[in-house]
This record gives sequence, structure tokens and C-alpha cells, in this order.
Amino acid sequence: MSQPALSVRSLDLTDPATFIENDIHEFWRDVRARQPVYWHEPTDRNPGFWVVSRYADVQSLYHHGALSSARGNVLDVVLRGDDSAGGSMLAVTDAPRHRSLRNLMFSAFTPRVLGEVVEKVRKRTDDLVSAVLEKDTFDFAAEVAEQIPMNTICDLLSIPAADRGALLQWNKMALSSGHADSSELDALGARNEIVLYFMELAQERRDNPGDDVISMLATSEVDGRLLTVEEVAVNCYSLILGGDETSRISAICAVLALIENPDQWQALRTGEVSFESAVEEVIRWATPGIHLARTAVEDFEIRGAKVRAGDIVTLWNISANNDESVFDQPRRFTLSRSPNRHLSFGHGPHYCLGAYLGRGELRALLSALVEHVGGMELRGTPRPIYSNFLTGYESLPVHFEGR
Repeated sequence: MSQPALSVRSLDLTDPATFIENDIHEFWRDVRARQPVYWHEPTDRNPGFWVVSRYADVQSLYHHGALSSARGNVLDVVLRGDDSAGGSMLAVTDAPRHRSLRNLMFSAFTPRVLGEVVEKVRKRTDDLVSAVLEKDTFDFAAEVAEQIPMNTICDLLSIPAADRGALLQWNKMALSSGHADSSELDALGARNEIVLYFMELAQERRDNPGDDVISMLATSEVDGRLLTVEEVAVNCYSLILGGDETSRISAICAVLALIENPDQWQALRTGEVSFESAVEEVIRWATPGIHLARTAVEDFEIRGAKVRAGDIVTLWNISANNDESVFDQPRRFTLSRSPNRHLSFGHGPHYCLGAYLGRGELRALLSALVEHVGGMELRGTPRPIYSNFLTGYESLPVHFEGR
């Protein structure tokens, strides 16, 4: 028996528990159908904000001139006030500064550098998947998924191997938790640790530059001046934050979805679907980053809603990527889905800088699974992430049978 439709005012989107305790896809279906743009009433702790749910509206607002990223791009941050990295970190900077920073960051991602990193991804993923075949039951999240994206970004930034474990733990605490009792202070402390780490490393690379991305950022000028060590640090933090969480969660969701949809696993194994197509469907299906936030800098109207300058506007990727007007049977995991113009990497000027690496990591994982794994079995209950920004799982107990 299907659950009754939820009222658009019945769920608190600021509460991480909302996304664990409810059928969130049923909620978004109701929102898209009944009130695709609505005002989320203030809570005891937070001001109100606009909620935008349909694909066409979310896509349009990603590059709307009336919206700014400078106050922050995550709901928790903008509800508390301005993002301290606004104007310094690429993700929370507006034009024209955003364009200059983005051009600098892109110049660091040369074909040679990315080619070397992707080759390491293939080798590392192959080794990780091969290693777990010897085990009866293992946690795919901890033993495979966690090891790939963080090491990929650390390879890109030439982070010493001894420091990578600490960065992973801080990063996991920065935006999410596996537990409801984790505090905002824990997350803030983790973010500060990451930034302080990169400030120290940026100064070292500025004093003794090498052939690496951090050295390039620390010794390059933007708009006629060197970036400060703080600016270098927050942009490295942004790469770590975006590159680890989303790719790790996508990998976990990929394995769970393949276990729950054996016909799709078979289609992938037999070559009936391409890796490229499969990657896009995994990214859409998972949608690890469920929303992005913006702040209106001038009045505008959308679907009759009158947004005022200063209002917070939230764009819900998790809803847009399951919009029935764009995706046929969106809650059916279909690796051959085409077209598949999901918004998991955003759209417009703030399109994800790490999209190429994210796709490369997933392709490497799917390729390694096809090459080495004959069957996959769930061996317990996956533990969900506790967050209102990320969706997915912290753990995934499974068994892999070798080919």
C-alpha cells in the first residue's frame, strides 16, 4: 500500500533526521506536483528560505544573475550567516572574481596532470577490489570507497601519504556524520583543521615550490596579486571537500544499486551498457549533494513566487534529478538511460571543477567490478549518513565472489 502524500510543510529540511526517517522521494514527488516553489517556514533556530524543486527551475537558477554564492552554498552555512570563505573560495565567489579564480584552478588541471592521476586511480581501484575478494564479509565503504577519492585528490595536490588518513577523518566530519549526536562544533572543528593544515602546506610550497598544484596556486597571481595562504588553503579545502565526499558516496551507492538491481549488474557485466552510460546513471541515482543554496541580490519572480533581495533560495538537485518531466521512471535504476542530463555536478558557471575526476573514479570502479567480481551480496544493513546536505551511506557490509 502506498504511503499518503506528504504536505510540503510537514518536513523540516534543515533537520538531517528528515532525510533518514521519511520517504524523501515521495515527498519531492508531492512538492513538484503541488507546489514546486515554496517558502520553507522559519524554525526555532533558523530563518525561512525558498525551496525550488523542478528540474527546469533548478537548472535555470544555477546561472541566474539575481542569485549570489558569496554568502555560502550550503543551507546550514547560509542559515547561520555569511560563509567566512566568501570571496576567497571558488565555490562561494561571484563574478568577476569567480572567473579569474576558476581560470587559475583550471590551469592546474592540465591533461598531463589529470592523465597521471587517472592512471593511478585505475591501478589503486583494481588493487582494492582484488584485495577484498579474499574476505567473507567486508565494509565496502571503509575498505574500498573511502580509499579512492581522497587519495585521488591527494595525488593531485601531492599530499604526503602520512597525512591522508587525518584528512579523510576531518572531511567526513565536515559536512555529515554517521550519528545524530555529532555536534555543529565537531563539524566546524574539522573544517578548521583542514584549513589550518593547508595554510601550513601552502606556505611550505610557496617557500619551496615544486611541480604540484598547491605550489602553482601558491605562486600564481590572480587579478594582479598573489593569493594569500588563506585563499590557497580554502581552495584546496574545497577540492578535498567536493572531491572526496561526492565520489565516495557515489561509489557506495553504485554497489548497493547493482546488488539491488541484478538485471543492471548483468547488463554491465555482459557489455550490454557502456561504462560511460553507467557512470552517468550512478551519479544521477546517487545525487550525493542533495541541494545547493544561494542568496538573492535583487528581487525576481519564479512560478509566481516573489523572491526578495536577501532571501535564501535552495536548489534541490535530489528532486530535479528525479523530475518525471525529464527522466522517464526516475526511481528505476537504468544504466542505459539516455539522455541523462542530471544536475549532480551543478550547471552553469559553478559547474563542478572535479567532474572529470569524479567520472574517472566511478568508471575505474565499475571496470574493476566487471573484471574481478562474479557476484555481490549484501551482508547487513547499510548505515545512512546523517546530513541535510549529503545523502548516502557510511557503511555497506557486503560479500564479493570472484570471477
